[in-house]
Amino acid sequence: MPDRRAALRSGVALAAGTLAAGCSATGAAAHPVAASRTFVSSSNPSANPAVKPAAAPAPRRFPQQPAQITHGPRDRPRVALTFHGQGDPAVARALLGEAEKGGARVTVLAVGSWLDEHPDIARRILDGGHDLGNHTLRHLDINAMSEADAEAEIRGCADRLRRLTGSIGTWFRPSRSPSASSLVAGVARRVGYPHVLSYDVDSLDYTSPGAPAVTRQVIGGVRDGSVVSMHFGYADTVAALPAVLEELGRRGLRAVTTTELLS
Repeated sequence: MPDRRAALRSGVALAAGTLAAGCSATGAAAHPVAASRTFVSSSNPSANPAVKPAAAPAPRRFPQQPAQITHGPRDRPRVALTFHGQGDPAVARALLGEAEKGGARVTVLAVGSWLDEHPDIARRILDGGHDLGNHTLRHLDINAMSEADAEAEIRGCADRLRRLTGSIGTWFRPSRSPSASSLVAGVARRVGYPHVLSYDVDSLDYTSPGAPAVTRQVIGGVRDGSVVSMHFGYADTVAALPAVLEELGRRGLRAVTTTELLS
């Protein structure tokens, strides 16, 4: 396993180039626009107007869950690995591939401007059986915004998801904060998201601590029903994922989408 993870980390680092910023209040970085393959969607009808992607699932209300969800049921051996969707798409695809090799399904909260640059990644996520949701349009400090600006951020990402997939996505997560202010939560409901998706385990992968540290952070905090915060855009995360999934399996925990976690 150490050799395999080291090789993954090295390979992904070469592919990634400039890596993405995490959701810490200070971690902002610009990213070059990478070339994307043609993606058939309502925003790109000229690619093949006879082919339309299947509509993605819409948000659901879970009556037994609070407005802001930090974890799922504690009496079932399931966890949700959730990823803030931003950064080099090569890293994102490598991470999705590792998840699928390990039999895991994950939840991706995508940044709208990232979808503008890489529209094909939305269908890649859905085709892998993963959840896809909204992580605001520009990944700014949404809790510090006015109501109008917060709505523009949430609705802007929702509009992009709808154009690409036929749905606004299954979940909303605020940017730059683990939880939403009451104002932001209310705006999210108005846009169409009954719940705000938070988490109870933070991998801290956006600090680039190394794959072993990411693995220890996740495994040290996870338990039945946990929702884990992780990120696309970091080679450490890709390199850590096989060990994370192996240890979850050893503990009898299955990595599922957030929708499955709560269903």
